[in-house]
Amino acid sequence: MILKYSVGLDVSGKDIKFCISTIDYCQEVRVLSRLTILNKQSGFAQAAIWINQWHKEKKIPLVLCMEATGVYHENCAYFFYDKGFQVSIILPNKSKKYLQCLGLKSKNDEIDAQGLAQMGAEQKLPHWKPTVKFYGILRILTRQYQSLQEQINGESNRLHAASSSALQSKFEIRQTCKLISFLKKQLKEVAAEIKKHCESEPEMKNKFTEVCKIYGISILSAATVIAETNGFELFENYKQVVSFAGYDVVENQSGNHTGKTKISKKGNSRIRRILHMPALVAIKQKESKFGKLYQRVSTKSGVKMKGVVAVQKKLLVMIYHIWKKGLSYDPNFGIIPKEE
Repeated sequence: MILKYSVGLDVSGKDIKFCISTIDYCQEVRVLSRLTILNKQSGFAQAAIWINQWHKEKKIPLVLCMEATGVYHENCAYFFYDKGFQVSIILPNKSKKYLQCLGLKSKNDEIDAQGLAQMGAEQKLPHWKPTVKFYGILRILTRQYQSLQEQINGESNRLHAASSSALQSKFEIRQTCKLISFLKKQLKEVAAEIKKHCESEPEMKNKFTEVCKIYGISILSAATVIAETNGFELFENYKQVVSFAGYDVVENQSGNHTGKTKISKKGNSRIRRILHMPALVAIKQKESKFGKLYQRVSTKSGVKMKGVVAVQKKLLVMIYHIWKKGLSYDPNFGIIPKEE
């Protein structure tokens, strides 16, 4: 007897490979059919008809499993979500490790689609939900800001090298200076647009105001954290947020061997990056909770950076509680229930 239908999708910019499989009580996964469509709306409609034809027992659940491939999977995911399908989006590194565990030696699009279908059949994967429009636009803006910042840093380094070289080109230096000036102008415009977007809705504006009361947290820092976590909508507790950002502690111990204990860094690097400077600002207040935390951790471990990371984690947890639970921030008492 069939327990579940599972459809694996291997997405590329031009086309999508589909594979529909079933799993029964004996945990045997069987491939029913395959399909290749163009990655556009007409192809999605064709695939929906094909899926419904093979999903003969409508009472048995059916899931769609695909990788997060940049932006190429988004139109497909939105289409099937709007049609009422249960969609699961998997990180590429997770699906890659799963396919390796199956012992598959070859790799192509059809094999990947079949592997994703088997993964969806054997595992209970979390269901994907579309990003709220407010957070989606905010994420675009904050990532654009980071991209411009990286370009400015790169061009500044190139300018320094060109100015310090034995053989110099005044034309190159002049062009680089103009480019840096232009990028800085763009950066200011993006920063203004981020602030404008954060204040576009009264409820969001109030939440950002509360978050920015935390010493060291600016509107840009808060906007980046909120955008990358989708407003903490899919997180049930702060531990999940800590793990998502890569601040979770990983031990390396077996028998008599004891290795280094460190954070995993297997998470959203944009959050860790944006919280670095706020943490450095927060620890300057030596008598504050952040300053004392930094002193305690850095003294105990003998590594100052561990103290900085501990403050970053503390800032993230505070932002989560304020945003998710509607709490307020007091410099003397930390997060407290908001007064009516």
